Amino acid sequence: MILRFIVNAIALYLILKFVPGFNHNAGIGTALIAAIVFGIVNMLLGPILRLISAPITWLTHGLFSFVVNYLLFAIAAHFTPDFRSSGDFNHWLAYLYGTIVMMLVSTLMERSTSGKAAGGS
Repeated sequence: MILRFIVNAIALYLILKFVPGFNHNAGIGTALIAAIVFGIVNMLLGPILRLISAPITWLTHGLFSFVVNYLLFAIAAHFTPDFRSSGDFNHWLAYLYGTIVMMLVSTLMERSTSGKAAGGS
């Protein structure tokens, strides 16, 4: 769980620094706060949204889970101080890029931890 938090904080820091639409002047403190908010939002709202959207997710063969992840990321970014910039870049597109990065990081974490837990390398 601590490893996941650290990896999420690093991913959110990289999103802050390199994805247009986010506050590029924010530091590691903002990334740590964002990781905490992201974890809380995923813990509290994630299961509810996934349960409510389960039929749609099933009908779309899992594609609707991307919409749920987008909503969770947007909520977390909205409630994290100094995460968003006030620039001219479209926030919807910034959230889309951030969601893609976080989904890739989450997928890689799931695969690396499940391989080790199952006795793989």
